[in-house]
Amino acid sequence: MVTREYVPPFAPPLLDRSRPAVPPPLGGEGHWAGAPSACVVDGVTYLAYRLRRPLGEGRGHDVVIAASHDGERFEPVVSIGKDRLDAESLERPALVRTDEGRWRLYLSCATHRTKHWRIETLEAATLEGLADAEPSVVLPGSPSVGVKDPVILREGGKWHLWASCHPLADPAEADRMVTDYATSPDGLDWTWHGTALGGRPGHWDARGVRVAAVVPHRGHVFAYYDGRATAAENYEERTGLAVGTGFGVLAALGTSPVAESPHRGRGLRYLCAVPVPGRGWRLYYEAARADGAHDIRTEFHPSEEVA
Repeated sequence: MVTREYVPPFAPPLLDRSRPAVPPPLGGEGHWAGAPSACVVDGVTYLAYRLRRPLGEGRGHDVVIAASHDGERFEPVVSIGKDRLDAESLERPALVRTDEGRWRLYLSCATHRTKHWRIETLEAATLEGLADAEPSVVLPGSPSVGVKDPVILREGGKWHLWASCHPLADPAEADRMVTDYATSPDGLDWTWHGTALGGRPGHWDARGVRVAAVVPHRGHVFAYYDGRATAAENYEERTGLAVGTGFGVLAALGTSPVAESPHRGRGLRYLCAVPVPGRGWRLYYEAARADGAHDIRTEFHPSEEVA
């Protein structure tokens, strides 16, 4: 439950008020379009997302960047395949436009034949140029920790990052996750500051948490996050809400998720919140469908507070 003390800038997502933005190429169990990351540049919304096949059929095989003039109907611009990064699978990207006007794409890359993940970047003057840009590892993780699913915010003259971190000592426990926080002067050279949000024993998010969207609002920092109680809920996380007074330490609110799909698996995850100046907030997220597939859905929340 959200108390009067903590009023987020927009209501939690709800499938009944959403519309599909990007469907998976095929329907059925394990076929997903998801893990969205969006930004608005010169009135155009750019959406980076991952396409995935079932386990044994290629997993996360491509990251696509698409463009939209209304925030709802998207046309693909460029696609980055997992072989381009020598990755076994791709997960959530993060798309940003630098102060110099260049495009930078952060990619979550699975290391072959391991449970390890790392984050690489591509950078180019145009979106199309990302297809041929030289990849660079910016967050390698370590032999004991895999790192993926970056959330990036530029605030106060710094780059801020929240990433999902997975323990690797026991492969059976590698689905566990916490979210660690880092800062950077340029978005490339990062300094870690410890864990911002972890799971809560005995709660719906006990097995792991992954920060998906961070929004400063009225003196607080609100973070929507993905959580799961058990290993069996991997791939079908639901959305929770956390709050802090700064970026580095967040506390989960309430004892239940704030959003989930009504369909089997109940997965509703990877929320991305984009401010639309003078109008409100546009949300994107990945949600389970009745046929077992996942698609990207969007909804708009009017607000007069978005400058």
